[in-house]
Amino acid sequence: MPIDLTPFAEAINSALAEGTFCVLATSGEQGPDIGFKGSIQVFDEDHLCDWERTPGGHLANLRSDPRVAVLYFSRERGKYLRIYGRAELQEDDTTREQIMARTPAPELEKDPERQGIGVLIRVDRLVEPFGGVSQKR
Repeated sequence: MPIDLTPFAEAINSALAEGTFCVLATSGEQGPDIGFKGSIQVFDEDHLCDWERTPGGHLANLRSDPRVAVLYFSRERGKYLRIYGRAELQEDDTTREQIMARTPAPELEKDPERQGIGVLIRVDRLVEPFGGVSQKR
């Protein structure tokens, strides 16, 4: 079954502005890490993207284990999504530039020298708990 993120794009892409940040979970040699991410956006129908601007646990984990989980929740929109996939770091290419162009301005302002790394997440599974739709690659 194909993944189709387009029905959720407007909600996810507005998460930072609406104060409903996505949460990213990673795991790697340093152990698990979880944190709010204001830059997660829908990249295309089966990819999310993120602008990783901190050299902390997430980046180290992504270098050793590409598996990720993303959580989106908005009480106002009535949306709760669990998204699972594999991340690929985009450090010096066109895709990195495309990710940077999608990143919300408040997140880019925290990286004035644009040293961030693009993260492209291929979604393998999307679950809407409580009777919603489930999609699996």
